[in-house]
Amino acid sequence: MNIKTCEKKEKGEAEIVVDVSPEEFEAAVGKAFMKNRNQITIPGFRRGKAPRKIVERMLGPTTFHADALEILFPDVVGFAKDESGLRLVGRPGLEDVEIREDDGGADFKVVSAVYPEATLGEYKGLRATRRVGGVAESEIDSEIETVRTRNASMESVDRPAKEGDLVVIDYEGFIDGKPFAGGKDEDHELELGSGSFIPGFEEKLLGIAAGEEREIDLVFPEDYEEGFAGKPAVFKVKACEVREKLLPDLDDEFAKDVSEFDTFEEYKASIREKHEKAYKEDSDIAFENELMDMLAESIEADVPDVMVDEQQKASMKGFVERLSAYGIQLDKYLEMTNTTPEEFRDNMRQKSEKQVRISLALEKIAELEGIEVSAEDIENDYKEASERYGTEIGKLKESTTEEDVAFEIKKRRAVAIVVESAVTDAAEPADK
Repeated sequence: MNIKTCEKKEKGEAEIVVDVSPEEFEAAVGKAFMKNRNQITIPGFRRGKAPRKIVERMLGPTTFHADALEILFPDVVGFAKDESGLRLVGRPGLEDVEIREDDGGADFKVVSAVYPEATLGEYKGLRATRRVGGVAESEIDSEIETVRTRNASMESVDRPAKEGDLVVIDYEGFIDGKPFAGGKDEDHELELGSGSFIPGFEEKLLGIAAGEEREIDLVFPEDYEEGFAGKPAVFKVKACEVREKLLPDLDDEFAKDVSEFDTFEEYKASIREKHEKAYKEDSDIAFENELMDMLAESIEADVPDVMVDEQQKASMKGFVERLSAYGIQLDKYLEMTNTTPEEFRDNMRQKSEKQVRISLALEKIAELEGIEVSAEDIENDYKEASERYGTEIGKLKESTTEEDVAFEIKKRRAVAIVVESAVTDAAEPADK
């Protein structure tokens, strides 16, 4: 094989004509014959035993050409990728093929998207906003209060129930004077104010005392499950017990019970440190994302659709896998977020195009900065990934090529150059 012509076209495509020699084409026809011989019956021969020349004389000289072209195409594409001098992306297509009458060879016209040439403006000294200030004291207090509530004890009290109390009740519900399935329970524990029952139920239990009975008239919400929505119901309720939630004191004993610290001040300081670390990480990510958005907007490149397609497919796969880790299906997520499949795909498409443009920009920066990646760098990256994800290095190497790892390392180093050289505009401090 050899490259006959190689020409760049519009929209980031290239047209490559590969010359397949007569010997190579003949070898492919021979393979096509062997592939099909057992399906061919020629009078005077047992099935599959007729010589190729006899078969072609009976069925025509081009009988096996279509299969021969199919056999040759993967090799033609591989040759075009290796020898054209172009960086092809996606899956090249066959636009035309001509079997030459003069020598029996063939010309394959292959069309493929080409990795775009990127032009990048200034990438150092970009100006972006970084959040400053720190963590609000209310965030720290809120987490401590959550832990405090989780460690509360319940004590039976001889008084009417108030919000926050836990009441133990027997109840039975009736619609049109008849009990309904799932509307009855005994010794049911209900925290007043939790909102775990249908609207109005808990409010009408305020002030109830142990041993007291009440009838509660309610109407099921219009968006309730089928068969109950909008229907009036009567619940006969008996309070068996009222329990008061007793919160532990915020002292050193509390700190010892809920943490590894000996004093409450040490415990609170650890909560503050955790929140401040998270705040800084979020601030750093937001700062970096703003800079990356600037790169995506500033880069000039004719991005082929196939690159965005591949990124969108990978992003969709990753997104669905992350949802599945939380036990959520994509259709359920769309329902929860009130998003149509079309809106979701459009949004994912826009994000994917931005990701491709950022990747092109970072690759260009790595080129301009002369960033090199050594074999030791690659091996260290495999080791770090192995420790981070708890996966054997051998399995990582099976799923991720060294070329891909090197590419990611270069991009990370390019990001660092952009971030470290950036000019910071401080945002308004967070309220404390």
